[in-house]
Amino acid sequence: MKKLTVATSSAALFDLEQSDRVYKEEGLEAYSKYQRAREHEPLAPGRAFSLIKKLLNLNSLLENPDRVEVILLSRNTSDTGLRVFKSIEHHNLSISRAAFSGGTKPHRYMAAFGVDLFLSTERADVVEALEDGKAAASILSSSLPSSKRGDIRFAFDGDAVLFSDEAEEEYQKNGLEDFLSTEKKLANVPLRGGPFRSFVESLNQLKSEFIGDTNPIRTALVTARSSPAHERVVKTLRSWGMSVDESLFLGGMEKAAFLNSYGADIFFDDQAEHCRIASETVLAGHVPSGVKNPT
Repeated sequence: MKKLTVATSSAALFDLEQSDRVYKEEGLEAYSKYQRAREHEPLAPGRAFSLIKKLLNLNSLLENPDRVEVILLSRNTSDTGLRVFKSIEHHNLSISRAAFSGGTKPHRYMAAFGVDLFLSTERADVVEALEDGKAAASILSSSLPSSKRGDIRFAFDGDAVLFSDEAEEEYQKNGLEDFLSTEKKLANVPLRGGPFRSFVESLNQLKSEFIGDTNPIRTALVTARSSPAHERVVKTLRSWGMSVDESLFLGGMEKAAFLNSYGADIFFDDQAEHCRIASETVLAGHVPSGVKNPT
């Protein structure tokens, strides 16, 4: 059975704001000297740190050290990235594989590593990963402390994330009334899969391996759709043989309060403004795909 593999950039895993400031203001040579001089100073946790730690903890719950793997994909060189690996060791994270691309595009190693999801703070890398057909998101920081719960809760927007953006295109072109009419007519026609379909399918497979009434993985669909446009979504998931634990059809209401009530560890959405607002409450991952994100 294929393991679930998540890749993270070093800047998503650790707080590299000061390091990046040195790079931007003083250049590569100063950055390299800065990192080497602080090689034995552990980096503080970054935006995705808590999420990554929870993912790795699933191995302990399954008593299988190889079921979930986290890969480091970094634009650093191995020399400047040594501080990152020492920080991984300091924080006791089970991460042993990495690609240090020396300023070039790290996402090109996703296929070779079998990566299911790439988390980064570099939008350009995320866009290119999505163009290659891989699930990827730009991580936005949350102002609140990470959840101390033992489970891990994912929340996904529908159109252009879990599903294709075909319905969103209809909405943008012809407005809400035509969108609702079309979706009602096409209720029995499954939507095409979006960039996160494969990742959610992999999550569902992982969930099925936990036995008992409580499961440490929960998934939620959080969408601006409402009745009657909800029916096509429900039947699409059914046709895929896929399930989510919770479905929120909000009819255009702001999502942040609902994500907070759900207790999301991360929320994926294709609209940058939705992610910005949500990031004040939860960790948000912007998925720059579909008609709302023209290239």
